[in-house]
Amino acid sequence: MSYENLLWELDERIALVTINRPKALNSLSGGVIRELLDVCIRVESDDSIGALILTGAGEKAFVAGADISELAKLDPVGARDFCLRGQKVCNCLANMPKPTIAAVNGFALGGGCEIAMACHIRIASENAKFGQPEVKLGIIPGYGGTQRLPRLIGLGRAIEWLTTGAMMDAAEAYRIGLVNRVTAPAELIATARNIAREILKVGPMAVRYTLEAARKGLEMSIEDGLNLEATLFGLSIATADSKEGLSAFLEKRPANFSGK
Repeated sequence: MSYENLLWELDERIALVTINRPKALNSLSGGVIRELLDVCIRVESDDSIGALILTGAGEKAFVAGADISELAKLDPVGARDFCLRGQKVCNCLANMPKPTIAAVNGFALGGGCEIAMACHIRIASENAKFGQPEVKLGIIPGYGGTQRLPRLIGLGRAIEWLTTGAMMDAAEAYRIGLVNRVTAPAELIATARNIAREILKVGPMAVRYTLEAARKGLEMSIEDGLNLEATLFGLSIATADSKEGLSAFLEKRPANFSGK
């Protein structure tokens, strides 16, 4: 499938998807949201794809936010539907059984910050800037910012950023744990690819269960989370990947995982 607002590249089982509206700072129009949802479904359902990297065209912006011209036309019912569509994309990224990596170049504001937060891993270029400036427009985040930011950086810090609408640079985002790494702009995609390659070397079923345990466990008590981990550990032992991985270790050879 070809896209009007996105660029699609598949290499070494890594899908690189670029939001391609540089003149609009890659803002999230309705068309972009529809196409991102299609990408999420495509990546999840295609066994030939092992990981997803999401980035924005150019160095000015990953995604500078929603398309304000569209926001200004919304009534309350339309605004709620607008949020639910964006949340569906973010939830798909967050719940993906394959690793999702945001490669953030330039501004990641509003919905752009929310999409980055929904990804499992965030890599930022040195010129990246993050923020949820919605309060400056008299509205609140709608794609999950009020929920994901406190879980990532803590309630107190999140409330400060959410209620002031301030921006943070890449160094501050790294310091408080919002991003995993900071790189030179020219090294951003290569760094994201290298992380994806390292994940693709290990057992796919183990990655799937690890993502599920970490994601669901965060919403549980420690006791329930540990019980989930034990259950998923048992399921992982029953996989062909487990048998191959354990045999390869004992036989001192590289494992050849099948994802089953």
